[in-house]
Amino acid sequence: MECEMGVCVGESDGLTFWLARPQDYDEVMAISKGIYGGTDYLPHRYHSWMTEPNRVTIIARRDGKLVALESGLVVDGGTTEVVTGLRVCPSERGRGLAGVIQRVTDRYIKQVYPSVNIKRLTRSDDPGPEKLFTVLARRAVLSLQGKAETFDSFVLGLKAKLANMEKSGEVTATSHELVVLKDSHHLKALLLDPDLSSRLQLPGGAIIQDWLPLKPMESNLEVLRRSNLSWLADISNDKPTFMSCCTPPYPVPFNGGSLTLNIDMYGEVLFLAIKAMIIHLEQVREQIYGGVVVHIYIPHSLWEGMKKFCEGDEGVKQYMDFWEQLFLERELS
Repeated sequence: MECEMGVCVGESDGLTFWLARPQDYDEVMAISKGIYGGTDYLPHRYHSWMTEPNRVTIIARRDGKLVALESGLVVDGGTTEVVTGLRVCPSERGRGLAGVIQRVTDRYIKQVYPSVNIKRLTRSDDPGPEKLFTVLARRAVLSLQGKAETFDSFVLGLKAKLANMEKSGEVTATSHELVVLKDSHHLKALLLDPDLSSRLQLPGGAIIQDWLPLKPMESNLEVLRRSNLSWLADISNDKPTFMSCCTPPYPVPFNGGSLTLNIDMYGEVLFLAIKAMIIHLEQVREQIYGGVVVHIYIPHSLWEGMKKFCEGDEGVKQYMDFWEQLFLERELS
């Protein structure tokens, strides 16, 4: 049903459900205040979601008022729905609305994309009693915060520490060379290598890029390309044991307006993780200003070493204690 409020996709529990539109932006932002401690990505990405291929975004209204939002992206060649952006307004929380809009979204996606049979999502808290979902993987997250102008000295300090580690023999780096992957054909070949998942110990067999889990398959490469990522790989041989990608900095509401960037790392070599962090921060130096929050997603085995390596700088400090990213999956009936 289509009317002046857009396309209605269902009614349930005194609610009406609609395909989200660009003009719903202000209402969506009104129910999103304080999400993720101010580092919410949705203000920046909402409008691109409206035109993103294979994405469905649904809002719920009660008596005309927008009270919830859910979005799903169909990936993995049309077999998987990845849930993103679940929001419920504060006055409606604790009343089961999150479950209702998820069921409506799942049903609508299944109608439009009949081949979808798997539902995946990432979240930062343990699902507990939600036993319908299987936890496929957990990653540790190291978060850093500082002013843009302090990152220069921070990076210089990191490089000096790394040089000292090499001189003292703490690490042997001569056999490893991290390079920026600018050639799309080279990147494609690396990402589609059938041995990639086992060599890099990909979490749950997926490339989790900025909370979006994707199987390393050709149909997902366009999704990665749209993110305009910067990629690094250890090319000491044809079979890298370490890769990393970084988002461009994007604005978030934190502290009245800041920038954030997300660095995802695959592989368990601490020296390469440190080196990748330094290269990514150097790459974005000309793009950052004001307050900056950096989230680094890494295997648990690297978290303590990365944390200690980053300590000691007065301008860039750890933001948030240890926290995790969980990767969940269930069948979609």
